[in-house]
Amino acid sequence: MLNRVILIGRLTKDPELRYTPQGVAVTQFTLAVDRSFSGNREEREADFIPIVTWRQLAETCANYLRKGRLAAVEGRIQVRNYENNEGRRVYVTEVIADNVRFLESANRESGGQARDESFGGAPSASGGSGYSGGNRSSGSRNSGSNDPFADDGRPIDISDDDLPF
Repeated sequence: MLNRVILIGRLTKDPELRYTPQGVAVTQFTLAVDRSFSGNREEREADFIPIVTWRQLAETCANYLRKGRLAAVEGRIQVRNYENNEGRRVYVTEVIADNVRFLESANRESGGQARDESFGGAPSASGGSGYSGGNRSSGSRNSGSNDPFADDGRPIDISDDDLPF
């Protein structure tokens, strides 16, 4: 059996960061996902999907995601229920995210380049997630570093004896 979902949409408001009594971070936000056009509709329709993130991923989303930002979310659908104050059973369907990609830079209005930042990644054996990416469009690198693989515009000289194959 498989329970996987991938969504791309915009946040409807800033994420809410809270902590459980045990000190575990949890963030909730809603992602507005456009529906495909069908027929001669003039208005776009969207679904508003509740997203939940946990631990480090929750703190990262709370720090970097804002209302209106485009994001991709990967996770699983979960249905839970509880009894409200009136004694009625309430069912909640939400996506438990284990990977969130920021698809726009925070300064997109100021003409900045879009960047793809990944937070989360595949769950580890303990079920935790962490930072798994970064700014991949950094235009300049530190030319004074000792990194032999830094892109300074020159070809890298590697002899055949240095190759492992």
